Amino acid sequence: MPDNPKNSGNHPGALVKIRKIFGLNIGTMLFGCLLIYMLFSAVLYLTSTNIESYLVISGPLSRNETYTGLALREESVYQAETGGYVSYYAREGNKINANGVVYGISSTAPTENTEELSAEQLSQIRNNMLSFSKGFSSSNFNSTYSFKYELEGDILQYATAPGSTSVVTSSDEDADSTVSPTPAPVSYAGQTLNKAASDGVVLYCVDGYEGKTLNDLTAQDFDQNAYVETDLKNQGTVSAGDTMYTLVTDENWSLLIPLSGKQAAKLKDRTSVRVKFLKDGMTQSGDFSIVEIDKAKYGKIDFNKGLIRYAADRFLEIELVTNTVTGLKVPLSSVVTKEFYKLPSEYLTTNDSQEAGVMIQKTDKNGNASQTFVKATIYGEDTQEAEDDKKTSESIYYIDMSNFKEGDVAVNPKDQSKYVIREVGVLEGTYCINQGYAVFRRIEILDQNEEYAVVSKETRYGLSRYDHIVRNADKVSEQEILY
Repeated sequence: MPDNPKNSGNHPGALVKIRKIFGLNIGTMLFGCLLIYMLFSAVLYLTSTNIESYLVISGPLSRNETYTGLALREESVYQAETGGYVSYYAREGNKINANGVVYGISSTAPTENTEELSAEQLSQIRNNMLSFSKGFSSSNFNSTYSFKYELEGDILQYATAPGSTSVVTSSDEDADSTVSPTPAPVSYAGQTLNKAASDGVVLYCVDGYEGKTLNDLTAQDFDQNAYVETDLKNQGTVSAGDTMYTLVTDENWSLLIPLSGKQAAKLKDRTSVRVKFLKDGMTQSGDFSIVEIDKAKYGKIDFNKGLIRYAADRFLEIELVTNTVTGLKVPLSSVVTKEFYKLPSEYLTTNDSQEAGVMIQKTDKNGNASQTFVKATIYGEDTQEAEDDKKTSESIYYIDMSNFKEGDVAVNPKDQSKYVIREVGVLEGTYCINQGYAVFRRIEILDQNEEYAVVSKETRYGLSRYDHIVRNADKVSEQEILY
C-alpha cells in the first residue's frame, strides 16, 4: 500500500511553514516582548499625569533692585605752591590729621638720608608692614604704592617730630604772619614739606566733581561713559599751580541714584533705606529722599559713616535692601488646603513603640466600654489661650481624619477625662515628595506676589530648606506614590 501523502516527509508541516514565514527564533521573541513593553510604557507615560517637582530654597520674595549711585562729598583740591621733584608721604584713601605731611617738593631729585629712628618707631613701622602684608591682594597691586607713600610719610613724621633739630621753618617772618587756612610749608633735607589744612581723607586724583553740590548736578553728570578721572601720582616733577591732591573733609556724604517712574512711586514714602554696597558686600542705612534733576527723579541717600571705604569711588554699584521678608520660597501653585481634626494636647499619647496616637473609647452592643489605641499623624500645632484665667495656654494638634470619625471619644490617659472629636481646622500646606510619595506639610505664608510665596522657616511639622515639593499640587493627592 502506498504511503499517505499527508504523512510523507516530502511535505513540511504547518509549524515549519510558519517558522519559515516569520523567521521565529529566540532573538525574535525577545525583541517582540521588548517592543510590546516599550509601547505599553509610552502609552502609560502619555496618558498619566505629569508631576513637576520644585526644590524649596531660602530667600526673599524677589531680588532687590540694583542701582549705580553718584557720590557727592565735601572735597577740596590743593595745588603746588612751588615746582620741583615731588615725593608723596600720605597713603591714598587713608585719613590724615591736620598738619600731617602730604607731600614734599625739592629742587633736585630726592636722595636717601640716614636719619636714625628709635626702637619704638621701628616697631610701629614693622607692625604697619605686617598689617599691610596680611591684607594684601595681588588684584589690587596699586595699593602697594599707596603704602609706600604712607611708610615714607611715617618715617618723615618721626624725623620731623617736635624736638628734632633737623627742621627749619621757612622764615621768621612766616611765623609772625597771620595764620592761613593752609599750614605754612617747612623745610627738611632739602625738601619743602606741605601739610594738610584739616583732618580728612587724602586722594591723589581729580575728576571735576570736587565742590559740586546737588544744585550743580545735571543729567549728564550721571553718564559713566563720559566720566574721566585724572591720576595725579604719575608725575615725577610738578610746576607751581599744578593740582597735587584732594582732601575729603566731612564724614557726611550722599549717593544719588536715577529712578524710573515705577521705582519712584515704590519708594516715595520711605525716609530711610538700607543699602548694600556691591563692591565689598557691606551694608549700612541712610536717610532717603527723592529729588528732581533736569525734570527726572533721583533718590538721594545721605550717610554719616562709611566715607573712608568709598572715598576713592565716584560711582558705586549698590542694592537697596527693600525686600526684608525672608523665608522659604514656594510657588503658589504648590499651595493646597486640607481639613484636620483639632485635638487638645493632653489627649495625645504614645504606645510602647513611641508612636503618637489617641486612646479612643468604644462601647460594644452590650454597653461594655473599652479603650483602643489609634495611631494619629500630626500635621500642625497651635497655641490656644485658655478660657479660664487660672489655667495656662494649651497646645492644639491637627491630626489626620482618616483614622477617626466625628463623634469619637478621646480619653486622657492621666485623669481619664474625655473629649469628643468633632472640631475641624483647615491648614495651608504643600505636598512634600522627598520619599517618593506625597506627604502634606503645613506652611505659614509671610508674604506673596502673583507667582510665589515666602513661608516661615520656623513652622513645626512644616517644610525645610531643600525639600522637594509638588509644583502642581492640584494633580496629586496625599500618600499618592509618584516614583
